[in-house]
Amino acid sequence: MLQQEAQTENVQEARTQVKLTRKQNFLQGFKYLLFSASAGIIQAASFTLLNETIHWDYWPSYLIALTLSVVYNFTVNRKFTFKSAKNVPLAMTQIFLYYLVFTPLSTWWGEALTQAGWNEYIVLFGTMVINLITEFSVYRFIVFRKHMYTNKEGQAELAKQLDQNE
Repeated sequence: MLQQEAQTENVQEARTQVKLTRKQNFLQGFKYLLFSASAGIIQAASFTLLNETIHWDYWPSYLIALTLSVVYNFTVNRKFTFKSAKNVPLAMTQIFLYYLVFTPLSTWWGEALTQAGWNEYIVLFGTMVINLITEFSVYRFIVFRKHMYTNKEGQAELAKQLDQNE
């Protein structure tokens, strides 16, 4: 019983100061890349549907496609990449603040570049790469910085790691 209490205390302590191993950092980046690529497929497919079928302009097609991919990407990365149990409304608000800056800027440059004759899909792909890099940084260093490995799966992984280190 005493050992179990000490282990629970160690897990609680690790919750606030998770130091990822080299392998965990690599896996986190790899998972983020894979989930973001799947979000990119959602974004590209919905953009293509709106742009080619309905023949909407770049900006409304882009905004709807971006919204769909953001909701999906947030959901899967929160659970599987960062393994976070952080308050969802708070985390979503922080991501919303990121997109409050990114969305107008990316819509503006996307519209400007397509009006200047650039291909919509080249602009979309370039914007998605910029989004991939900047959004990962926001998730990793702001939104989930102190809340990684706090969900059930993350806590189990930390406990297993602590057991191996003892």
